[in-house]
Amino acid sequence: MPGNKRSRPTGITNFTLLADIGGTNARFALWERGILGPVASFSTAEYAQPVEAIRAFLGSQAPGIRVRRVLLAVAGPVSNGYCSLTNSSWVLDAKELRKSLGLASISLVNDFEAVAWSLSRLTAKDLHRLGGGDGVRGAPSVVLGPGTGFGVACFVPGTSGSLVIATEAGHATLPASTRREAAVIDLMRDRFGHVSAERALSGDGLINLYQAIAALDHATVSDRSAAEITEAALAGSCAVSRAALDLFCATLGSLAGDLALIFGARGGVYIGGGIVPRFADFLSRSEFRQRFEAKGRFRQYVQTIPTTLILHPNAALEGLATFLMLFPASDTRA
Repeated sequence: MPGNKRSRPTGITNFTLLADIGGTNARFALWERGILGPVASFSTAEYAQPVEAIRAFLGSQAPGIRVRRVLLAVAGPVSNGYCSLTNSSWVLDAKELRKSLGLASISLVNDFEAVAWSLSRLTAKDLHRLGGGDGVRGAPSVVLGPGTGFGVACFVPGTSGSLVIATEAGHATLPASTRREAAVIDLMRDRFGHVSAERALSGDGLINLYQAIAALDHATVSDRSAAEITEAALAGSCAVSRAALDLFCATLGSLAGDLALIFGARGGVYIGGGIVPRFADFLSRSEFRQRFEAKGRFRQYVQTIPTTLILHPNAALEGLATFLMLFPASDTRA
């Protein structure tokens, strides 16, 4: 695979537009011949639909830039070139986008499928090791991560070609590992009915944990955003914020270990998403790895599995570049 080359595209030529579209932000870049151009970020809240953000990005490029293909990583399930974002009002339909933009080729893939494809392009500076052994060469790897939502995908290498299994595991029921966690989940269940992993392991999830812990402990706390909870926890200025971030990391470790067992991910477990890199050192000192390995009779099985934090801010775009080279003729993905 080519390295992580980046430069500003210039001249009159044909490019591929790559985009990582999440519930909060949409990131765009142009790609040509192994070179990924500068990344521009747009708030999804500022545009009614994705076609408007795409046009805004293309309008910001140098005159003469022509796009021949669009490849979108989207935060939601993809079916026949269609995706309704889970945590946004945006709807992406490849057929409609082709008509609106006047392009022949538009493809959609799940955002964590794209992150999984990025693994071959990431370098040592893009990764932060969180423990474990060296893993098993040629075995599957799992990529998961909290952001606006919670994504999961599995990378399966093969001698005749690798594949990625995109999932919606973030919406599976969240288990409890302790009585206190069960009490927290009970409070969240009273509020939401079904408590998925995403209800705890996301930006809003951290707020949900913070509020549930405050209610459980009869503590009076200020309303805080996820960023403010994290800041207060790291500063040691709020005990409930610290407890929420501790529980966030522990729960993430438990779920990561579960997914390692489910997928047989002896090649490694990678933590992506936009939240955890903000407190990488805290995660390293937390119960994350301890809980990852707390699998009873299969402790030794998971102890050998490496856990790694992805620090690259645009891993999904790197993964789209890999996808583009592997599937140059693909038009839509189910």
